Amino acid sequence: MNFEKTIIDGVFIITTEPFIDERGFFERIYCKKEFSNIVDPKEFVQFNHSFTKEKGTIRGLHYQLPPKKERKIVKCIRGKIFDVVVDVRANSPTYFQWIAVELSDKNRKMIYIPEGCAHGFQTLVNNCELIYFHTQYYCKELEKSIFYNDLKLNIGWPMTVTKISEKDLNA
Repeated sequence: MNFEKTIIDGVFIITTEPFIDERGFFERIYCKKEFSNIVDPKEFVQFNHSFTKEKGTIRGLHYQLPPKKERKIVKCIRGKIFDVVVDVRANSPTYFQWIAVELSDKNRKMIYIPEGCAHGFQTLVNNCELIYFHTQYYCKELEKSIFYNDLKLNIGWPMTVTKISEKDLNA
């Protein structure tokens, strides 16, 4: 695995190195030993899988407050997304800055998101599937959202929004 630093401290774009042969491929998407070279690893306690039907759909921007702050790894296993991470750590030099990366089943990239960062994405094609690794259990009472089109952030979403949940519209 290759870990590429971003402008936001603790956020890494990860590129896997699959073993490919005539049968297909084998790909390692998590190795505690390799991750311990970049961060103090925490146990992942919840794994989620999402499916989004329509291109242009936005999910997010979500994060959890203490004591349920979480780290995440996100991987697109089908389709292509515009993945966004926003630094919401008030003491961070990149507070309220964001980065975006295209994740797809073709480029095999993943993103590592530290505690104190919000996450969201827009689907760039129909029928996208993602897997998420979380270091905390979902806690509805401590979940927070940032409006996807917050003027202070000015995120350059690549497409017109086709679908978004009522919860995310009211963030």
